[in-house]
Amino acid sequence: MLTIAFPAAAFATNCYILATSAGEECLIIDPGIGVEDRIADILTQHRLRPAAVLLTHGHVDHTYAVTPVCGGGTAAYIHTGDRYRLTDPLQGIGPEMRYMLEQQFGRAATWTEPSDVVEVTDEQTLTLAGLIIGVLHAPGHTEGSAMFRLPTLPDGIGTEHDLTSTLISGDVLFAGSIGRTDLPGGDHGAMQRSLRDVVLPLPDPTLVLPGHGPATTIERERTTNPYLQNL
Repeated sequence: MLTIAFPAAAFATNCYILATSAGEECLIIDPGIGVEDRIADILTQHRLRPAAVLLTHGHVDHTYAVTPVCGGGTAAYIHTGDRYRLTDPLQGIGPEMRYMLEQQFGRAATWTEPSDVVEVTDEQTLTLAGLIIGVLHAPGHTEGSAMFRLPTLPDGIGTEHDLTSTLISGDVLFAGSIGRTDLPGGDHGAMQRSLRDVVLPLPDPTLVLPGHGPATTIERERTTNPYLQNL
């Protein structure tokens, strides 16, 4: 699986581009703030055509560029619980954040909802761009936080690493940490249940590509992540 990852211009949100190979359709996951030009360059370099945009949740640092990236004919997929956030994710940010965006990008932050939004649900299976994606609803960071599981691995990560699948974890699970639950829509109890009932049952040889920070594995987090202990 062709896998390209890079951090957005703000909050170091990881944006992922996945495809079966160069010259094919691709998935764009979590297009955050200031990623449009970088995505356009990657699509041109690898001759990729967007088939869909997947959103792990509705926070603005994961969705800010979804509408320009989608253009006129690419659907944005988001869990039903966070669908309402696409109406205007900017409403949840304060004046300081708006000022920061204006200073960084030279214009006031604006928002237009994507024209084609597809709501997904727990345990749904999607087939997009030749890839099979399982949806895992894992609320806690937001009501509709979701993780996406693929039964394949990025190019260059073979069986010698003893890994068998890939998890796009969004802001549910990080290397050594988890997503915060003190923002609007966050729920500590729901996060604990998601970690216990959704994350911990995943197989150890799962590569984890999080919403922020470096990649990790379920095995590593199970044994070293303090937030997964005693659940």
